[in-house]
Amino acid sequence: MLDGNQNQAVASVHSLADSGHEVLVGEASPWSKAGWSRLCRGTFQYPNPEKDTAEFIARVSEIAKQQLGTLVLPMTEATTLPVSAHRDVLLSEGARLVLPDHADVLRAFNKNEMVQLAASIGIAVPKTVTVSNLEDARRACQALTFPVVLKPRSSVETVSDGGVRITGRPRYAKDPQELLARFGELIQTCSQMLAQEFVDGEGVGYFALMCHGELRAEFAHRRIRDVHPTGSGSAVRVSVEPDPDVRAASLAILKALRWHGVAMVEFRHAPGGPPVFMEVNGRFWNSLPLACYSGADFPAWLAELAENGDIEGKHQSRPGVVCRWLLGDFRHVIEVLKGPPAGYPRPYPDRWRTMLSVLTPMRGAYHDNFQWRDPLPELGDWLNFVERAFQKLRS
Repeated sequence: MLDGNQNQAVASVHSLADSGHEVLVGEASPWSKAGWSRLCRGTFQYPNPEKDTAEFIARVSEIAKQQLGTLVLPMTEATTLPVSAHRDVLLSEGARLVLPDHADVLRAFNKNEMVQLAASIGIAVPKTVTVSNLEDARRACQALTFPVVLKPRSSVETVSDGGVRITGRPRYAKDPQELLARFGELIQTCSQMLAQEFVDGEGVGYFALMCHGELRAEFAHRRIRDVHPTGSGSAVRVSVEPDPDVRAASLAILKALRWHGVAMVEFRHAPGGPPVFMEVNGRFWNSLPLACYSGADFPAWLAELAENGDIEGKHQSRPGVVCRWLLGDFRHVIEVLKGPPAGYPRPYPDRWRTMLSVLTPMRGAYHDNFQWRDPLPELGDWLNFVERAFQKLRS
């Protein structure tokens, strides 16, 4: 398992170990919160794929070949992209992967291509302009109705020195002047971006395990608080039955992709309107712990699919389960205290109400990284946060 400092890695360790698998956890840093789990058999460090993809793949291959049939599970875009691109190296060493063809992985990671795909099959999408240069940005000013969101075409990009780079968070603009300013900021970290008319409504997601375009398991949740109030991974969420319109649109997209493996499809959904497509995340998602606590045991099911080639449909999740990411909730408070980002068009949470809601105990809630039988991943989460904060201060 890669990306051991992700919440989904902790949940995957618990799921896979409980279902009888031995789990090795890797990370680019010397330690990780998932690696601190008492259910983890061992840990390893690999070169940062953002700096050297070849060395990263060589290290993962070295670990995978120690036992024939080892399933390699990347948890983020930064590891999924190179693992998919160099799958032949890993497969030749006897490793297993659950991914669609690399062309479909690249397609899913490309927000522009996914917007075009969704629109082509009749799903509502934001009005979008592709922006690669200043002339494109000026064209977007004329073509779109403000407010506008600027977002990188992909969360990660392959760069010329063989690594990958993280492309940055979306920017917001309420007028042409702000759009051009935000373009100047974002073009420093990505080669191409999307300018989209802002879509109001609640962020909703649909989570699925697919087998060559056919549904095998599904899950949905309702967000209570996001880490970033503007939209991001959730800090607190509750399991729900999938919204029929969101489910239908998501499955249409995943079937059109012939997706193989896990994926999350994101929408904005305002009352009385259709769900508006945002993006596909072709990997395990940050809120995976909630799915597992609710009975949707995606990591174990994915391992079963990898071993047997297919699985029977699963229908075990239950609604009404609440799960909280403690550090994510703390970061939510920080973001609220900082105030809204420049150009953000929606109402922003009240500081005092946010403090009260976060400090109010949530009885019966599960926690992303804490279990009484396995408390150390929670400690690792906070230590990793502090370590990264000090690194930012030094840089």
